[in-house]
Amino acid sequence: MADPSSYRPKPGEIPDSPGVYRFRDEHRRVIYVGKAKSLRQRLANYFQDLAGLHPRTRSMVTTAASVEWTVVSTEVEALQLEYSWIKEYDPRFNVKYRDDKSYPYLAVTMNEEYPRVQVMRGHKKKGVRYFGPYAHAWAIRDTVDLLLRVFPVRTCSAGVFKNAARTGRPCLLGYIGKCSAPCVDRVSAEEHRELADEFCDFMTGRTNTYIRRLERQMAEAADEMEYERAARLRDDIGALKKAMEKNAVVLADATDADLIAVAEDELEAAVQIFHVRGGRVRGQRGWVTDKVEEITTGALVEHALQQLYGEETGDAVPKEVLVPALPDPVEPVQEWLAGRRGSGVSLRIPQRGDKKALMETVERNAQQALVLHKTKRASDLTTRSRALEEIAEALDLDSAPLRVECYDISHLQGDDVVASMVVFEDGLARKSEYRRFQIKGFAGQDDVRSMHEVITRRFRRYLAEKEKTGEWTDGENAETPEIDRNGEIVGTGPTEDDGRPRKFAYPPQLVVVDGGAPQVAAARRALDELGIDDIAVCGLAKRLEEVWLPGDDDPVVLPRTSEGLYLLQRVRDEAHRFAITYQRAKRSKRFRSSPLDDVPGLGDTRKQALLKHFGSLKKLRSATIDQICEVPGIGRKTAETIAVALARSAPAVPAVNTATGEIMEEEPGTMGSSGEPVAAGAPDERRGQET
Repeated sequence: MADPSSYRPKPGEIPDSPGVYRFRDEHRRVIYVGKAKSLRQRLANYFQDLAGLHPRTRSMVTTAASVEWTVVSTEVEALQLEYSWIKEYDPRFNVKYRDDKSYPYLAVTMNEEYPRVQVMRGHKKKGVRYFGPYAHAWAIRDTVDLLLRVFPVRTCSAGVFKNAARTGRPCLLGYIGKCSAPCVDRVSAEEHRELADEFCDFMTGRTNTYIRRLERQMAEAADEMEYERAARLRDDIGALKKAMEKNAVVLADATDADLIAVAEDELEAAVQIFHVRGGRVRGQRGWVTDKVEEITTGALVEHALQQLYGEETGDAVPKEVLVPALPDPVEPVQEWLAGRRGSGVSLRIPQRGDKKALMETVERNAQQALVLHKTKRASDLTTRSRALEEIAEALDLDSAPLRVECYDISHLQGDDVVASMVVFEDGLARKSEYRRFQIKGFAGQDDVRSMHEVITRRFRRYLAEKEKTGEWTDGENAETPEIDRNGEIVGTGPTEDDGRPRKFAYPPQLVVVDGGAPQVAAARRALDELGIDDIAVCGLAKRLEEVWLPGDDDPVVLPRTSEGLYLLQRVRDEAHRFAITYQRAKRSKRFRSSPLDDVPGLGDTRKQALLKHFGSLKKLRSATIDQICEVPGIGRKTAETIAVALARSAPAVPAVNTATGEIMEEEPGTMGSSGEPVAAGAPDERRGQET
């Protein structure tokens, strides 16, 4: 590990001008490329105290052994040079978008004497017109199959073309009218090229011209009573419209734009691009990248623009590029894009209307791509094994933690405080083992106390189950404790052995808590109080993804590309998701609660009938027993129970005599289950104990 001060340039050496810099390691390999408006100010940020650097930046500067730079005239030149060097050196600490496939394009080889329509992947060739990219090659073939009826352009390979020319017989497509058969001189080279030009015009969005022309020809054929020709033209129009339906109109006609969306977490980011031409989505593509450096959404967008347009010119760069966040500064990027296109390019964030709605669709696709990538990554057995080994090594465990439990606390400003427990076994979620907790030991917001309570309750249950199985039993007939929902020992009962797995019976090798040093200390203290010393504890802090161990002043920093860190993050995120889902459900249920919920046997249908009859709960509360009985399906006994429940929910309302329906002004209490008035707030024995 190098000391950055050993290769730090002298203060006067670094120029105060735009440029591009490269960090190299001890083997002279370029590990990072960056650009700056002022090289002096930017490089000074890398040579400050290591403790003040972000962990990812700290890892880069300690890996490097030297730094060098190149001065340029403008920020646009810096952007161009940065892109060239990233492509040339492939530095390990730069953002690198990757994908497991090369996206297919619909290509028309206008550089040949007889242009050919085909599916192409890989690098683009000069003189070939490209449309797309498409997500799947079959989507291109379906579109081409429809369009060949109207634009019968050659699709065969060079070998098939030469063989047909030699034998004088066209291929099958020539016989069925889906190729104009230039190989046997049915059309000249000029006529065939004209067909190819029309095919390209249609693909670029100029569709209405050809449809109107065919409709006019169809009408003329019908007027001349050439019904067979009119029928063929009708089918041609249907084929063109069907091809157009495959790309629905999403923006105003003649709109050419690319929409870029980013979905990211602390470790990775997914980028999705929709290509809109002529108001229709003509193609889609996407990448996933590891975030091996500290980077903003705007910087991710800038790298995506470089990747997308770095080798494009002319119309391949659209007039409008819509993004979720703008690079900082945005002017050099706009100028660079305009230079690639040859005219102005609008780079902006959509604020409203159809473009905003379409951007939301692209963002959903990016989120789905990131989730799919994580799912594929998590399903690999070798990757999971390596992740568990890395965790064991980083936390100094005796063996890989095959069972990991993670806990998270969730609340809304101190209300509805809940906790979650998720379980991962062999690196995979075991959802049948997930558990939820309500915090009942105290009121208010205190994540540390909440964590202590949850860990105590969970492992008290574990100890009770362990004793229940006889592992701690001194005699054959020894009784074991029964546990209530809160994890408290409430009595003893016989041991059951029905072969089913017991809740909380299996201990984890590692407990992960969502939080830093205070939460970790609380979890460790809870285990110590229960006498458990063979379960490891760690915490994962969200901001910098640091791993905290009990009693340590400094966190453990795992590499950003570590599979172990990725697994810990996934476990933590799942615990957070499970906790916040439960908390929202409790909050929603509390907001929807009604005094009628406490009436035994009163279902949703009769509740709605009551509210519909009286118009509001307030009017229902003031109604007499006889008035409530007027509602269809409500008998006198049920009406009395409803009156009791409503009176109990509003102690300030005068009591009701259920025998007569009389309002008892002099008695401010509520009605008991027997119909007699009781003191306000007195418990109803029919209601169960809250747990």
